[in-house]
Amino acid sequence: MSKHILAGIDGSAESTAAAQWAADEAVRRGHTLRLVHAWTWQDDVHADPGQPADVRALTERMLTDAARQVRSAHPGLEIHTGLLAGHEPAGALLAAAAESELLAVGSLGLGGFEGLLVGSVGLDAAARCDVPVVLVRATQTQQAGARDAAEVVVGVDTRALADEVVDFAFQEAAARGAVLHAVHGWTPPAAWGYAGWVAPQIETEQFRTIETELLSQTLSAWRDKYPEVEVVEDSPIGSGAGVVVDASRNAALVVVGRRRRRHHLGLRLGPVAHAVIHHAQAPVAVVPHD
Repeated sequence: MSKHILAGIDGSAESTAAAQWAADEAVRRGHTLRLVHAWTWQDDVHADPGQPADVRALTERMLTDAARQVRSAHPGLEIHTGLLAGHEPAGALLAAAAESELLAVGSLGLGGFEGLLVGSVGLDAAARCDVPVVLVRATQTQQAGARDAAEVVVGVDTRALADEVVDFAFQEAAARGAVLHAVHGWTPPAAWGYAGWVAPQIETEQFRTIETELLSQTLSAWRDKYPEVEVVEDSPIGSGAGVVVDASRNAALVVVGRRRRRHHLGLRLGPVAHAVIHHAQAPVAVVPHD
């Protein structure tokens, strides 16, 4: 199969938004689009016995309708649909995603820090998938579309750089003709807290200068690789997750990393990725890295 973007469809407004986002991405990359629904035994069990129906036919119709909506916006885009068999939706999506360039899924996450809600399938896929996963909310596609030429935000850890994450962000910015907003949050040394008062401004500026230079040095190789991308560097005081969420207000896409795990123990998503997925105000791309 040719290179394609994969989107999971379940009939929800969130999955419709993910399909629209995936279609835009497929057009940008010159790839085909594949819309899929993860079919499980629960699809049959949950059917209303009082309304006998061919659940499979209804599911196929759902995919056909989703493809029709996407095609109306992108008449030249090659679109394929399919049902995925598996014991659980996330596992079926992961198997299909292994052959794709990227997986887009719907998210129920709430903006800001007032709420904490993300669809379990999307969160599981983001934590386990070997290709980038983009989580999209129903309200974000129109907002992001209006900001499409604005910014791609990427969270950068200057002391544990993930090349795959930074490269993905530069690629996205280049494809969109967008500014890349590289954000690196940092906090003053813990010893300052013992003084019981704010450190002198001169010491604050010295640390700020160090962190700013580290970010600039970290990105220098990618600036050379993608000279067409305008880069804005930002090293504010604050947590990694907090500064990325703040930057997401003006973003078309937010990019964060997730370390691949070779075992099944412990958290699969780091604290920054987990917080950004829940609270960012733009679609979030979670990029796996070693």
